[in-house]
Amino acid sequence: MHATDSRGHSPAFLQPQNGSSHRSSGYVPGKVVPLRPPPPPKSQASAKLTSIRQEARATFAFSTEEQQAQRESQKQKRHKNTFICFAITSFSFFIALAVILGISSKYAPDENCPDQNPRLRNWDPGQDSAEQVVIKEGDMFRLTSDATVNSVVIQDGGLLVFGDDKDGSRNITLRTRYILIKDGGALHIGAEKCRYKSKATIALYGKSDEGESMPIFGKKFIGVEAGGTLEIHGAQKVSWTLLARTLPSSGLTFGSHAFEKDFSRGLNVRIIDQDTAKILESARFDTHEYHNESRRLQEFLRVQDPGRIVAIAVGDSAAKSLLQGTIQMIQDRLGSKLIQGLGYRQAWALVGVIDGGSTSCNESVRNYENHSSGGKALAQREFYTVDGQKFAVTAYSEWIEGVSLSGFRVEVVDGVKLHLLDDVSSWKPGDQIVVASTDYSMYQAEEFTLLPCPECNRFQVKVKEAPQFLHMGEITDGVDMRAEVGILTRNVVIRGEMEDSCYAGNQCQFFDYDTFGGHVMIRKNFTSVHLSYVELKHMGQQQLGRYPVHFHLCGDVDYKGGYRHATFVDGLSIHHSFSRCITVHGTNGLLIKDTIGFDTLGHCFFLEDGVEQRNTLFHNLGLLTKPGTLLPTDRNNSMCTTMRDRVFGNYVPVPATDCMAVSTFWIAHPNNNLISNAAAGSQDAGIWYLFHKEPTGESSGLQLLAKPELTPLGIFYNNRVHSNFKAGLFIDKGVKTTNASSADPREYLCLDNSARFRPHQDADPEKPRVAALIDRLISFKNNDNGAWVRGGDIVVQNSAFADNGIGLTFARTFPIRGFQIYDGPIHLTRCTFKKYVPTPDRYTSAIGFLMKNPWQITPRNNISLVKFGPHVSLNVFFGKPGPWFEDCELDGDKNSIFHDIDGSVTGYKDAYVGRIDNYLIRHPSCVNITKWNAVVCSGNYAQVYVQTWSTQNLTMTITRDEYPSYPMVLRGINQKAAFPQYQPVLMLEKGYTIHWNGPAPRTAFLYLINFNKNDWIRVGLCYPSNTSFQVTFGFLQRHNGSLSRMEEYEPVHSLEELQRKQSERKFYFDSNTGLLFLYLKAKSHRDGHSYCSSQGCERVKIQAATDSKDISNCMARAYPQYARKPSALKRMPSMLTRLCQDCGTRQVVFTSDPHKSYLPVQFQSPSKAETQRGDLTIISVNGTDFTIQNAGVLLLIVDACSVPFRLMEKKIFSPADVSRMEEYLRTGIPRRSIVLLSTRGEIKHLNISDSLVPLGLAKPAHLYNKGSTVFLGFSGNFKPSWAKLFTSPAGQGLGLLEQFLPLQLDEYGCPRASVVRRRDLELFMQTARAH
Repeated sequence: MHATDSRGHSPAFLQPQNGSSHRSSGYVPGKVVPLRPPPPPKSQASAKLTSIRQEARATFAFSTEEQQAQRESQKQKRHKNTFICFAITSFSFFIALAVILGISSKYAPDENCPDQNPRLRNWDPGQDSAEQVVIKEGDMFRLTSDATVNSVVIQDGGLLVFGDDKDGSRNITLRTRYILIKDGGALHIGAEKCRYKSKATIALYGKSDEGESMPIFGKKFIGVEAGGTLEIHGAQKVSWTLLARTLPSSGLTFGSHAFEKDFSRGLNVRIIDQDTAKILESARFDTHEYHNESRRLQEFLRVQDPGRIVAIAVGDSAAKSLLQGTIQMIQDRLGSKLIQGLGYRQAWALVGVIDGGSTSCNESVRNYENHSSGGKALAQREFYTVDGQKFAVTAYSEWIEGVSLSGFRVEVVDGVKLHLLDDVSSWKPGDQIVVASTDYSMYQAEEFTLLPCPECNRFQVKVKEAPQFLHMGEITDGVDMRAEVGILTRNVVIRGEMEDSCYAGNQCQFFDYDTFGGHVMIRKNFTSVHLSYVELKHMGQQQLGRYPVHFHLCGDVDYKGGYRHATFVDGLSIHHSFSRCITVHGTNGLLIKDTIGFDTLGHCFFLEDGVEQRNTLFHNLGLLTKPGTLLPTDRNNSMCTTMRDRVFGNYVPVPATDCMAVSTFWIAHPNNNLISNAAAGSQDAGIWYLFHKEPTGESSGLQLLAKPELTPLGIFYNNRVHSNFKAGLFIDKGVKTTNASSADPREYLCLDNSARFRPHQDADPEKPRVAALIDRLISFKNNDNGAWVRGGDIVVQNSAFADNGIGLTFARTFPIRGFQIYDGPIHLTRCTFKKYVPTPDRYTSAIGFLMKNPWQITPRNNISLVKFGPHVSLNVFFGKPGPWFEDCELDGDKNSIFHDIDGSVTGYKDAYVGRIDNYLIRHPSCVNITKWNAVVCSGNYAQVYVQTWSTQNLTMTITRDEYPSYPMVLRGINQKAAFPQYQPVLMLEKGYTIHWNGPAPRTAFLYLINFNKNDWIRVGLCYPSNTSFQVTFGFLQRHNGSLSRMEEYEPVHSLEELQRKQSERKFYFDSNTGLLFLYLKAKSHRDGHSYCSSQGCERVKIQAATDSKDISNCMARAYPQYARKPSALKRMPSMLTRLCQDCGTRQVVFTSDPHKSYLPVQFQSPSKAETQRGDLTIISVNGTDFTIQNAGVLLLIVDACSVPFRLMEKKIFSPADVSRMEEYLRTGIPRRSIVLLSTRGEIKHLNISDSLVPLGLAKPAHLYNKGSTVFLGFSGNFKPSWAKLFTSPAGQGLGLLEQFLPLQLDEYGCPRASVVRRRDLELFMQTARAH
């Protein structure tokens, strides 16, 4: 379609330019200059009259005299009519002004709203799937109704705007195969300052095997080329929040109940707790056959507490032996009117309340005729829990074709209420939400539909469906495990139209559904792109480059790229899509904020080529990130081994090392910012930082100014990761940057172990190291690792790990370890471990090591100021042969070690902890801890890396001269490679000999690792007696492989001479024993945590010349000649006499809203037996204990507005005084107070139920015959989600209850003392300024 504006007016809305000469008629947020033309004539008649008058004035002319006479006459008339005209004119003016003001207030266009541009013309293209629309210069269209076209191209200043109404009553759907915006074209749906209010949908249709494929963009897309503008802004709403109260499966705390059975003869009975919907008792009484059963039922009902819910259903028949006393009991206590006449095989059901009378009873009866009851006898009543959840109890009985059925149901009705952390009043009935899994499986995420809820406050919603899984809404053990809750619905939708099943070449061997969705691609030099509060559904394709939102090689999209208004996406909902969420490809400075990615394939938030920098991801949520096929790292096991068309030859990919890395946040360059994001369930990792050796993909060939692995980490603050399989956070590895070949048959971009993060200032290895700060990470319920962190100078602080297979690994599901040591160096400090208790089939320790580890472990791994809770039975465990650990014989297993700096782990200050059978690190005073499979020693330790050339499958044996009977055999890493490497940990200032299980290597390198200046060891390497040597020393520069300060070793004639000249470059070869002796002594200082000296890695190279091919094992000749008596060079410290008082974390609670203050409260509620034993009833507030020793009630009143806490009153009520407590609860508690209550001993009648309702309960609770009662409430005009009641049956206690209560909430009515500091927002603003 071609349309022009004949008037040729300039555009009404002007765009800033970005390196393009094209002018766009698009809308610029915050800068709108509407050109208002003169108002049109009021009617055709008036228009005609005006025209005639103008024509008359133009046609007739007067002479000069006539004109003068006429002027004089008119002047006289004017004087006569001045007063009259003035009055009429004034009156008319005010009337007109009033009318104009009224009209303008109602109809004047808002200059911030693109659809109110007066230059726009309404456009209704209708339904024509063949029409190819071109909107070009002069075309300024407002779409006002549904339309279907083949395609839309907006170019050369053309403008398309979706029409809107102030009341949001429009519903416009545009169906098209694609939309292409370029060369000054613009598409607008709403604006930042005038958000779209109605319902707008862009539906992208078409199949992968039909229609034309456009260059670059393909099919089924919205594309933005150079000069294009795309501005879409839906209605603003809270994107996601957290649960504020646990959402139980079924919606009821103790679950729903469903029971059905045939021929369950007699009366089947259920007793249900009216406060919790819990099934308290299930019983059957055969009152058809036995009188005693009737008497038993009578007694059963007699002892029930008032208020209990009772459900009864007849199975088969129940009347024959039903005694009158039992009938009377059912009538008296349950209000039944039908039990009296119950006959043979009659179906009868009842739901009633003990002592509730006939008004509380619902019952039904059906007669038995011809093997059928003619329908179902069904009884049902609805109730509320004390938490306000509505539930129904149903009982039924019937005969169907000679089969008797009876059953019960206890279930929620009219929806389930969710309590949320934030104000969600912007969420509306009919919206779809998702609640994240808080268990190990990401597939426990659930979708729900919102229902109307007039009784809900602004922090509550009601959902239609009953949840199938439990979703945590609590801070547990001080760790925030509350489930994320995101809203998927937006009023502006971009969606792909899908087929019913997979078809054509869309990887149907892996997917049984259509994966050919729509996609949005933005390319370099666009004019303006901002997307906010848009829903993208069924987007993405299992093809490279086809993603829901894709910034493709855009370069800098902030001020550095010339954009005054930096590019962003904000508040998007991307769900049920088929290839990623947002791809940032060769693009820098992009802001991704408040966006949800749910149920997607492949990496979700994806930084692609390893060149993307300065991007900020703020408060985004990704969950249910499933495998895809595009890249090896996207694939699961079966995809990995099946997709082999890009490998070389017959190579079969190894899933664990080549693939299986799909991540919710895939960060391919460290110079990006992650603030307050949540990775709530991925097939592999939540957040994965990887390091490209060089740019990949379409960025390959670009010269990086700095290597990613050397670049300092951007901001990492307040992120949470959970329900991921491999790891919550992963910092390690890279991708393969070469094509598959015979030398390396693996696929391009498969996972690769070639990179290691070691950040330096300005990414310059010659400059100082820069610590990478992981600040406020919360990691829980990750199947394997809470975090796997490998590299140099990485600091993890203010972080919490809970219920992970392995909490934190610096470098399997079982055994469980809180902190796993691998590689290093690491420093663990001020950490508290809780609840690490082994079971018979599973080792569980607070500190452990990577199992089956072939790699090194550095002795510079340091631990200090750690604290172990009372339920930690294994502080450390080094593993032992058996399940999971296998033979425990790999090199890293044997050399596991760490430094206990202050004795907080072992009780021995400045001691090293290693494996109990490692005699390379021992001395006679070491202390064995058999339970840990550990030995604790004093001393100084370092490592020697022994690298050999062309010696595949060679095993090295190293022996300390003081313990020749206990050699260590090392297989080496890369044993099958041409250059195996061995990495033993050694005690310094000792002698060692090295032997081989084959011919001695002709070339060997010895690297001094973690040696400080003047540290030394002596080594003797075994060679054939006829060997000659060339030994050299040099400093190796690891970053470029160069050597400096080369020196030659010279031979000496005896070991004694060598010992005298150990500081010189000398060696001694004892041909009798075959041992080449030399001293390895460090000449230079080592800085910080560096492995090597500041001058480079000190290296000794040994080149041996011999024609012997004998096995070089000199053990039998070396010892006892060179054996030495064991000795300790550093005295073993005495064991500490008391526990560290200042150890452990100083932070009690770790939450995702760290700007809020939480009050830790614990209740210790003993059982009757524990009370008789003398156990106290305790309420602990912020670590301060308040106790009650005798039977009664302990009541604490705490100021809800004071931090850390202020106790306002403490009261103890004896059983005799309990009656006075109700009055106090009703009238004596000040506003803005937290109420904490705990009972001790059994109080028969705790009649305070009514007074607890104003303090937070939804209804009066049943508090008779309880073993223990605990209550948390609030006095004020707000009912917080944390208000709760806990009770236990008679004789039982509640054990230990822990709650974390928020303080100083606005909802409490607390006076604002000062502005709350939001560190997350400060950092966000910092990134914005940097942009």
